[in-house]
Amino acid sequence: MADLTEPVTTDDWALGPPDAPVTLVEYADFECPYCRQMGPMLRRLQERGGGRLLLVYRHLPLSAGHPHAMNAAMAAEYAGAHGKFWEMHDLLFAHQEALDIDHLAEYARQLGLDGEEMKQAVETGRFRAAVRHDLVSGVRSGANGTPTIFINGDRYDGPRVEHNLADAIERAAGQPYGEEVETTGYTRSLPPES
Repeated sequence: MADLTEPVTTDDWALGPPDAPVTLVEYADFECPYCRQMGPMLRRLQERGGGRLLLVYRHLPLSAGHPHAMNAAMAAEYAGAHGKFWEMHDLLFAHQEALDIDHLAEYARQLGLDGEEMKQAVETGRFRAAVRHDLVSGVRSGANGTPTIFINGDRYDGPRVEHNLADAIERAAGQPYGEEVETTGYTRSLPPES
């Protein structure tokens, strides 16, 4: 079983309590149809985890097959720099068939952000280093496709269905999942300007 080589920090995009007993890291690509299916499932698991699951998203844009994946990841980073990562995350997956630069700018505007500024940030590669950091950490951890999932640092290679993932999370937590409860979250720190 492969191990996560880069530990989770407050620089990661995360939902849930930082001290949760289980941390699930997903390496994903906004143009990947399997990641689109995985996102809502992971959010349901995080929400019903009773504060026992920290859900972390890391970029793994597979640009060879997904020509818009890198730009979409940078658009998400731009939104995150303005406190709207998860909102952009959800918009990108909801509109996965339309991830060209003009649509990305429109999604930024829908979130109350400056679409032209976002376009410029993407076109100049302002957030490329942040995305590449995730990508490199994924490759070093053995993520060779999307979505790749790690639970408490161990790669999860089981079926990508909700009950199997819930079972794996329960095993990692050492206790069964409870009913849905409110959880807290934190957001990624802003990357340095380049």
